[in-house]
Amino acid sequence: MHDYQHLSLHKDEHNIAWLTLDVQGKPANILMPEVLDEIQIACSEVKHLAANGLIICSGKANGFIAGADIERFKGNKDAGNNIELAQEYIGQGQHTCDLVEGLDITTVAMIDGFCMGGGTELSLACDYIVATDSPKTKISLPEIKLGIHPGFGGTVRSIKRMGVMKAMPMMLTGRAYTGRIAAKIGLADFCVPIRQLKSTAIHAILNTPAKKVVPAHMRLLEKKPMRSIVAMQMRKQVERKANPNHYPAPFALIDLWKEHGGNASDMYEHEARSVTKLILTETAQNLVKVFFLQSQLKGIGDKSLLSPKHVHVIGGGVMGGDIATWCAAQGLQVTVQDMSDEALAKVIQRANKTLKRKFKKDVISIRDSLDRLIPDKAGNGIASADVIIEAIFEDLDVKRQVFKDVEQKARPDAILATNTSSIPLADIAEVLQTPERLIGLHFFNPVFKMPLLEVVYDEKVTHEVQTAMGCAFGRHINKLPLPVKSSSGFLINRILMPYLLEGVTLHQQGVPATVIDKAAKDFGMPMGPLELADTVGLDICLHVGKILSSSLGINLPDNLQTFIDENKLGKKTGTGFYQYKKGKLVKPAKSNWTGDKHQIQERLISKMLDESEKCLEEGVVENADLLDAGVIFGTGFAPFRGGPMNYLRSKQSA
Repeated sequence: MHDYQHLSLHKDEHNIAWLTLDVQGKPANILMPEVLDEIQIACSEVKHLAANGLIICSGKANGFIAGADIERFKGNKDAGNNIELAQEYIGQGQHTCDLVEGLDITTVAMIDGFCMGGGTELSLACDYIVATDSPKTKISLPEIKLGIHPGFGGTVRSIKRMGVMKAMPMMLTGRAYTGRIAAKIGLADFCVPIRQLKSTAIHAILNTPAKKVVPAHMRLLEKKPMRSIVAMQMRKQVERKANPNHYPAPFALIDLWKEHGGNASDMYEHEARSVTKLILTETAQNLVKVFFLQSQLKGIGDKSLLSPKHVHVIGGGVMGGDIATWCAAQGLQVTVQDMSDEALAKVIQRANKTLKRKFKKDVISIRDSLDRLIPDKAGNGIASADVIIEAIFEDLDVKRQVFKDVEQKARPDAILATNTSSIPLADIAEVLQTPERLIGLHFFNPVFKMPLLEVVYDEKVTHEVQTAMGCAFGRHINKLPLPVKSSSGFLINRILMPYLLEGVTLHQQGVPATVIDKAAKDFGMPMGPLELADTVGLDICLHVGKILSSSLGINLPDNLQTFIDENKLGKKTGTGFYQYKKGKLVKPAKSNWTGDKHQIQERLISKMLDESEKCLEEGVVENADLLDAGVIFGTGFAPFRGGPMNYLRSKQSA
């Protein structure tokens, strides 16, 4: 028997071989080249064991396999050599999955927890996939988010298993499926409670139950005439959300299936070629960079520093209510305080709608989250809370009064945090007897979509332990914590506001709103500055703009005040730069404007780049990578460009 480093292989009393992955030196199983080598050796050994079957499982408690070795996709100066290395790695992955699929015994992938990318492709090479019904079990093919598509044979095997109309959406979106949904769409064969996982896997080996077959009418879509029609429709749908010039991978995947979908061996070959070509595109290299930036933010918060169970949120507005709901959805008990019964009732109503969108038909998760969310008009929860978050309107005097009261009632070890978006921390902390306790926990709207959490500290006030605790709390609630020095606008608002105000200025100068916003979207921003202003509220934009203008010298366009005087506050009043009906944007008329659209784009983006450089010079964040990460995950800044500082470097080197 081979002396394995990253896996173990043994037979049980049923004469079933068990291949248990436990990659050494890694918190999760990753298919590094040496791991793939060992799986290949194990496949050879299994042939000589005369076993009834093979079960592949994980020795890690957190999941099955996290995916491929993303380090292999990083570019370097020697592009030719890098292509060769990438080709070799992809070929190794394909060959490994081929060996598993080619075993002449029944094979089962046994999944509990995450199963992503290459891990899912390895599972697809097995005869059966058995998954748990645990909420933590998520199966995905997320390669598209790295600017590539599956390359270990997953494009072929996912379609063979599920049919093109289920497999392609999974690959094109990178969406993760729970065990229940995976079983429903044919990705998994069984979804069972954790206590039945092992017995179900053994049952599949010993009894080889009948497998679901893709219906004949769905298989017809894979024939040559129909493939072209289906591919054309897929392309149209993807183009609504992704620009092929910015994100070539989904279109390459569609073309791969369109050209080679009828021939498995051809598709395997061209799958590898396609991924190799995509890996070295600027888009893929920047998206790989974003992947590592996300990992860097996740590594900032040390969850062992605290074990929060109870969060108290002060403020029952949209932001306060959404923060409270998010924390409840992460498993924490939450008390939410407001002076108004009506506001608290709206928090629960909004929470109900938000949780239904998040958990879909998972009524147990919806129910449990709502049970953990407790209206608390009197603020009784302050005394027992581990974390207290103030999320009221931006008024310094009122915030000071809140914290003066909170400090008297809170536990001495409780984290005191403000969600202020613009007021310097030291100004609020002046009224506290222990000002070093105060940190900023700045969430972004919408809370359920924006992953970033600015953990704001003041070098002269905040104790560094409190900052570390704030970052740890961020990880406990599944946010990406970013330590940010307290200054006007912190990082995200400071960079975003000049961009937004430049859009307002351009509009004042006669450029139509649709032209301004399209220029921003063509660059890759998720939303144009004027639609963003309408969404935030023009009154809030003016308020934050005034705070920043006094400290940063930002000019405020006159027409912003004019809109407010006419009660045109944006989406919440039904009119602003655009018209809204029942909260939805009314499609505006086409513009006949004939000016220089590139110049509009340059003016907008240069404002963000200039402010990014200033933030870095002033040490608002520690380094350029953290700034790029913050702006991407806090504003949606075009991920395929790798962040403002990365984009600026690429412009300068072009």
